[in-house]
Amino acid sequence: MKRPLLNSRILTVRRTEIRLAPDQSRVVLRHLRFGTDEEYVRIIRRALALSEADVHRTLNRVLAEFSSRHRQLSDHFLTRFRHVEQFLPASSAGGPADSDLSEDRKQLIGSYFLFEYSVESAGLFNPSIIPHPDQSGLPEGHLRFLLSLRSTGEGHLSSISFRSGVIDDRRGISIDPPARFLTEPELIENPSYHKTLFGRKAAELGLAGEWTDHVLDRLPDTFTLTNLRDSLRDALGATANRRFEDHPIAESLWLLAKCNYEICFPPEQDLSECVIMPVTPLQSNGIEDVRLVAHQEENGQTIYYATYTAYDGRHVLPQLFTTEDFRHFKFTTLNGPGAKNKGMALFPRKINGLYTMLSRQDGDSLFLTTSDNIHFWSETRRIIEPVYPWEVVKMGNCGSPIETKDGWLVLSHGVGPLRQYCLGAFLLDRNDPSRVIGRLREPLMRPEGIEREGYVPNVLYTCGALVHGDQLILPYGLSDRVTGFALISLNEILASMS
Repeated sequence: MKRPLLNSRILTVRRTEIRLAPDQSRVVLRHLRFGTDEEYVRIIRRALALSEADVHRTLNRVLAEFSSRHRQLSDHFLTRFRHVEQFLPASSAGGPADSDLSEDRKQLIGSYFLFEYSVESAGLFNPSIIPHPDQSGLPEGHLRFLLSLRSTGEGHLSSISFRSGVIDDRRGISIDPPARFLTEPELIENPSYHKTLFGRKAAELGLAGEWTDHVLDRLPDTFTLTNLRDSLRDALGATANRRFEDHPIAESLWLLAKCNYEICFPPEQDLSECVIMPVTPLQSNGIEDVRLVAHQEENGQTIYYATYTAYDGRHVLPQLFTTEDFRHFKFTTLNGPGAKNKGMALFPRKINGLYTMLSRQDGDSLFLTTSDNIHFWSETRRIIEPVYPWEVVKMGNCGSPIETKDGWLVLSHGVGPLRQYCLGAFLLDRNDPSRVIGRLREPLMRPEGIEREGYVPNVLYTCGALVHGDQLILPYGLSDRVTGFALISLNEILASMS
């Protein structure tokens, strides 16, 4: 039975003056791509026609102009050259196509197939916050935190960036200055896959059948992308065509595998320099609204999980990444009928021996789902739906639940008149989180003043908060533009739900 909702008191919210604003000078190098081979060939032929003097002079100018914005710029140029050297004409001696080229010319050719992309030119918002894995060197009562942020650039393409900071013993918040550079990770080309899990997901996508069984039977229990490619090619060898895209099931199995991948950053790199951009077709229009959680495993280990929304321009799909050190990340699909729509948020520990997740199955209300496998989610149960005027259109969660002495505190958002997004909160039973035992009648926060102005007006949104001492530390996005911070008494929130 739900506890009575007795109190509609107005909470005291202390908004700080901290603002994390987008910095258009923070750029990464991206591959400039063309639709046909002929376009690559045409550009390379023009570059080959340049005199060596022009090559040397142009490359020096480019290096002088851009080296202050990127680490090891010459290496980037040479790497990109290796990607496009297949379009070089054969050398006059009949040997390797690039054997006659100077290093300067190779670098310059590579530079023609790169461009700078400002990852946060449009916005830096929808933060998630956890205690930083490194708490060393801090005075007593201080807490170092880690933020993930939705960085949005040209074309409304969203990626993941990071910031860190410290909350002191007097509730002061400071943000560490970000690194000057931004760097994308190395993509690990050949990650491993578990055949049983892969087969379950394939069946869920309607790919089960004799042909798929034939492909899977050729694979070891743990296989690589190369193993799958070879198995698909073998299976296609008995048919009239061999291209994956010409065989719908082969193409679907290949794209499914490509959705599971790994990336890594150098260990010496500052986290604020790391940016995770879309890699797979399902992410092609953005990686959105990461919900970080420091998950306490039953063996005492902490593993960092994050649910996020992959967007390809038409579909939104909940996905997961895992890391133990924020250097090496594993990206995987979330599977099963319980893994759909937006806003999946993992509880920070198992409950009654099961992983537990909040989700929004119907785009309207909040559901609870449990599983013994973090990658597969089946049964769901609706636990809360819109009731109050400020959430009539729909509601959703705003990050992983926070464990308190009174229950699981869940931050929520509600959409009301004129699509205004307000933040709310409710409380779940600690042992049975399907039971709602308290709820705020009025919003925790409404957009006020300048918070209402931005790329998407009238929106307050967060992807997670944390408790430090007796305070809820709440970073929040302001109208899909910038990120601010607020502090609210935890006891006051809980008392308002009594």
